[in-house]
Amino acid sequence: MILGARFALARLLRADMRVPIYVLDVSEYFLRPGDPYQSPEGADWSDNSLRFGLLSRAAALLGSSASPLAWRPDVVHCHDWPSGPVAARLAGEGSACAATVMTVHNLAYQGIFPGRALDALALPLPPGAMNGFEYHGNASFLKAGLIHATRLTTVSPTYAREIQTPELGFGLDALLAERSRDLVGILNGIDPGIWSPVRNPQLARNYGADDLEEKGATKRLVRRSFGLPERDDVPLLGVVARLVEQKGIDLVIEAAAEIIRSPAQIVVLGQGTHGLEDALRALAARHPGEVAARIGYEEPLAHQIIAGSDLFLAPSRFEPCGLTPMHAACCGTPTVAHRTGGLADIVTDATSEALNAGSASGFLFERAAPDALLAAVRRALALYHRPGEWKRLQRSAMARDFGWSAAVPAYKAVYRGAMQARTRAKPGAAGTMRSQSAVHQRGA
Repeated sequence: MILGARFALARLLRADMRVPIYVLDVSEYFLRPGDPYQSPEGADWSDNSLRFGLLSRAAALLGSSASPLAWRPDVVHCHDWPSGPVAARLAGEGSACAATVMTVHNLAYQGIFPGRALDALALPLPPGAMNGFEYHGNASFLKAGLIHATRLTTVSPTYAREIQTPELGFGLDALLAERSRDLVGILNGIDPGIWSPVRNPQLARNYGADDLEEKGATKRLVRRSFGLPERDDVPLLGVVARLVEQKGIDLVIEAAAEIIRSPAQIVVLGQGTHGLEDALRALAARHPGEVAARIGYEEPLAHQIIAGSDLFLAPSRFEPCGLTPMHAACCGTPTVAHRTGGLADIVTDATSEALNAGSASGFLFERAAPDALLAAVRRALALYHRPGEWKRLQRSAMARDFGWSAAVPAYKAVYRGAMQARTRAKPGAAGTMRSQSAVHQRGA
């Protein structure tokens, strides 16, 4: 495919599986070490605007009337800032092109580049669409997607409400509030087959809701892996997360000394900012035998911590969804979580009413602060020492259905709505541009 004079020739590869998969092959831009966004040293690639501008240009082409394929999609589903320009490119073609759905997985990452970066994208846009990128003198890929997409989604109902507020809107709250009729929060799902402790091969011993005692074999394995002593009377608290401020890891570090006096042990697996990594190493050094941290990520060990821990900690300051508490619930590991975003939708607080109703799955706290986290952990540990009630909590958590059965019909409804809106759109008119001037006036 020829995507523009400034871009290298791109090859579109197809894998014929049950659902055909297309891959854009441009080694000049994408065959690199590190991850899709950063070098191995953790620095953003300097040409990310070009790289994801290329990806977006190709996706937009395949969704347009000029597509080289023999078929055209009804909907192009864009995810986060790397695909924001897709919606901008297709916005002006009316019913001649695919509808677009833009999903926000984390509003904090907006794909902001110098305004001049747009000049190099070789990405033809409809009249007026360039304004959709403008963000305080820079260009925001995500903002363009939010303005121009036919429909918007995010990954939990609570987060959909939160991002329309100044506190968690990251400067885009006015835009999102303006488009609230087109925005829906759909809770993510997981594959219960992978996370079910009944057949998970990563565990020391499989177990289910009726033989929770077998969970202890994996707890012993985790303790051996981290060099912690075996203590039957001490609960094990687990953390598996990116080590960034968003995830509230600093709250765990600040509360740890009081938590382990309960008594309890804490294990942490993750990688992220160097400051938090170093702080966790120092914490473990100060409390050997009680706190242990592994910097990095190991999939089998993550499964073992989530299933082997007695309690899982998820103190995120904000959280669009939060898959690990779903994994923990499958494994009968109640979660202590900050009541925010998807965590508020996933974790049902273990009040006496919820415990009696069999709907409880963990413990929520209201403020992202060390003392609030500590109070919730103490409340959880008090219940842990009442084995009968604790097993009831574990079983009610395991009974929750976090598969995709609820999300699928919700996404189908979004797709149908997007297709209907696109059918009504006039060629050359961006259906979502009605709010643009009002959004600019309010400083988005």
